[in-house]
Amino acid sequence: MITGELKNKVDSLWDVFAAGGLVNPLEVIEQITYLMFIHDLDDSDNKREKESAMLGLPYQSIFGEQVKIGEREIMGRQLKWSVFHDFPAQKMYSVMQEWVFPFIKNLHNDKNSAYSKYMDDAIFKLPTPLLLSKVVDSLDEIYALMAEVQDVDIRGDVYEYLLSKIAQSGLNGQFRTPRHIIRMMVEMMEPMADDVICDPACGTSGFLVTASEYLKEKRKEEIFFDRQKKEHYMNHMFYGYDMDRTMLRIGAMNMMTHGVESPFIEYRDSLSDQNSDKDKFSLILANPPFKGSLDAEAVSGDLLKVCKTKKTELLFLALFVRMMKIGGRCACIVPDGVLFGSSKAHKDIRKELIENQRLEAVISMPSGVFKPYAGVSTGILVFTKTNHGGTDNVWFYDMQADGFSLDDKRSLIKENDIPDIIERFHNREKESERARTDKSFFVPKQEIVDNEYDLSINKYKKTEYTAIEYPPTEEIMKKLFELEEQIDGELRALKELLR
Repeated sequence: MITGELKNKVDSLWDVFAAGGLVNPLEVIEQITYLMFIHDLDDSDNKREKESAMLGLPYQSIFGEQVKIGEREIMGRQLKWSVFHDFPAQKMYSVMQEWVFPFIKNLHNDKNSAYSKYMDDAIFKLPTPLLLSKVVDSLDEIYALMAEVQDVDIRGDVYEYLLSKIAQSGLNGQFRTPRHIIRMMVEMMEPMADDVICDPACGTSGFLVTASEYLKEKRKEEIFFDRQKKEHYMNHMFYGYDMDRTMLRIGAMNMMTHGVESPFIEYRDSLSDQNSDKDKFSLILANPPFKGSLDAEAVSGDLLKVCKTKKTELLFLALFVRMMKIGGRCACIVPDGVLFGSSKAHKDIRKELIENQRLEAVISMPSGVFKPYAGVSTGILVFTKTNHGGTDNVWFYDMQADGFSLDDKRSLIKENDIPDIIERFHNREKESERARTDKSFFVPKQEIVDNEYDLSINKYKKTEYTAIEYPPTEEIMKKLFELEEQIDGELRALKELLR
């Protein structure tokens, strides 16, 4: 969550739009998104040009010497943010409206590319040159502050803070997944160079972006020094679906500015028959909606066979199983009710994961993790698709701190279980001797079955009670009387002094 001067600058940018007559939050966010993408496009092009020069490789800038806009050819340099932001307001407005916006709308000739899909209907709505000039100046200040913060998550945080300004934010279960929780889940799953990764409720593509960044850090040589694997990374590795076009637009731009050239980001109701994906993905990372509108008649029939319900959180779990190929892994966030709900649908989906797939881990998170957006208690499920069982012992972890205070302020604190969770998850063979009083421990499958597939950690965790011995009542009373006499004496002495 952004704070301090950066938060104030974003608030000021919002006020600039309001003063200029743009007050619809969705329109404001869309316009800011377009402008941020134009800024990022310039930054990304400059960075790649420098990297190519350092490596002695040829590089063709998208802002070539001559760029065709409609029937005209113009100097591509004029389309760069770092150039046109110094123009007078009127000239800047003309360049943006007549050249830059048409340029980014037709940036990819492939009309099936993720970018083209969500820019086709993009409209430049800033009404006056003065408003554009003020917005560009504000964004320059925001980017300067983001550069000072030096935090890889900061742009995502700015995006999410902007989204939090929508009055309806959260009505459809859309609230931000904290980036450090996403990173923890990605590090637990350790994406591989040949994975096909999907988030069927992708929002701003936080999981996909973090997975792509992890692969850049951990598998750089394997991916980028191999033509086939690099092509897979750029064009066939990342899939995201959502039902909010604003989210999709931000998500597609977010992926592209993080160096993934053609992610498959698509408008799709993942739970409906519109989504035919089956046995396709090797890794699913998701925080699906926990509530919101659901067209019960549109829900895919094969999901209802697994658990007959209208609850999206249960249907998404059934969907994840269907979408993964055999051996596919999933890490997803679920509300606590999924872990212990007593309805037939709740029990059916837990039974599916335990009996027919291989449930590996249940991580219980404190309720403050999603503040200030929501106070819901959640957990993380980690499982592998086998279609023939394999659950033996399930690893539980009771997360008590995530490095931030669990109130609305979410201030940094020293207590943080996340490094311990990642370390222990990857070394579970050493966990077998852990007691039920520890933060993490194993629970045998049969014990879970005997408890009607209950996965709440409180069902299995044991609390140590330390006996405290108090002195006898007579002794306590004697001390109380002695204190009372002492107080009386002090009061009498004080009264004498005041005479």
